[in-house]
Amino acid sequence: MDAPDRDTPEPTPPAPVTLAPIADVLVGGPDDAPFVDPGEQVQTLKFHFTPRTALAGEMERLQTENPHAKATWVVPKVIAALQDEFGDALLDVVGYAGETTVVVETARLADVVQFLFDEVGFDYLTDIGTIDRFTEDDRFEVFYNLCALEAKKRIRLKVRVGEDDPTVPTITHIHPGANWHEREAWDMMGIRFEGLGDHRRIYMPEDFEYHPLRKEFPTLGIPGSLPLPANHPDGDLQADPFPRAHGQIPKDLASDSD
Repeated sequence: MDAPDRDTPEPTPPAPVTLAPIADVLVGGPDDAPFVDPGEQVQTLKFHFTPRTALAGEMERLQTENPHAKATWVVPKVIAALQDEFGDALLDVVGYAGETTVVVETARLADVVQFLFDEVGFDYLTDIGTIDRFTEDDRFEVFYNLCALEAKKRIRLKVRVGEDDPTVPTITHIHPGANWHEREAWDMMGIRFEGLGDHRRIYMPEDFEYHPLRKEFPTLGIPGSLPLPANHPDGDLQADPFPRAHGQIPKDLASDSD
């Protein structure tokens, strides 16, 4: 019997039958089939979704099965009281992942917060946040997380404002600590608060012309908008926060002197 040729590679053994379905699934396939021939060059990425009929009772399921859902967010009596008091000023009540968010008409925000403070006991403002939805209408969202410390309950309020006039009523006369949060929202997102007497920036210089959390603001900043310290003690201020990313190499770096 001749000795095997050492220069000839051994053939690759076929995949076990049990691995074939896994390989097929990894390959992907058209929308109407679980998988396709691996030899096909053009394939459709499958999109798996949950039919709407399967979402019936979703809120009840989240309240009972979601391991992160807390009883502090279950506030049906509070919602009923708000609906009785403000009616159509409550634009929507959203339940998700065991948490309750009430979308409020912007002009009535302070009234709703005052009512929750005086009549329901929501006496602690956890924080205020903003979202740039980057939409044509109602581009910005401002949300408020409130707590009733004695009752151990939580609720989230949300308002939406357009890009042309992103102004929201202040709630500093109800929660003085809102001053910091509202100034941060102005500094980072450019949302003004009617009645807030102090719109000084918190993070950025007062003469800074932009609001960095808006989605049109470049990730690498705007060269020249914010002079920064030099890379060398004797160097000049540098206008570009990321000069290398823009194809420039600072001349005052010792590593670049050559």
